[in-house]
Amino acid sequence: MSLTASDVKKIAHLARLGIEDQQIESYANDLSSMLDLMTQMGQADTAGVAPMAHPLDQMQRLREDVVTETDQRDRFQSVAPQTEAGLYLVPKVID
Repeated sequence: MSLTASDVKKIAHLARLGIEDQQIESYANDLSSMLDLMTQMGQADTAGVAPMAHPLDQMQRLREDVVTETDQRDRFQSVAPQTEAGLYLVPKVID
């Protein structure tokens, strides 16, 4: 896929990037190369390849799931402007 100078200008505008005019062709070539690489990677045959959870195939160190803090909801809600049934009440902001 080949990007044009207008494509690069539009992408830069959407990303809120300032690109100087003399750099546009360089960016267009670089971005086109990246898109070509993504296209090649998308065409690779991955049938029979098992997905990996971690590239080094390591196990996640887990800790025991225990409660370490006491319930302080009533204390926190005592300073809230409005609460009801254990929930914070806030003004409606979307119509």
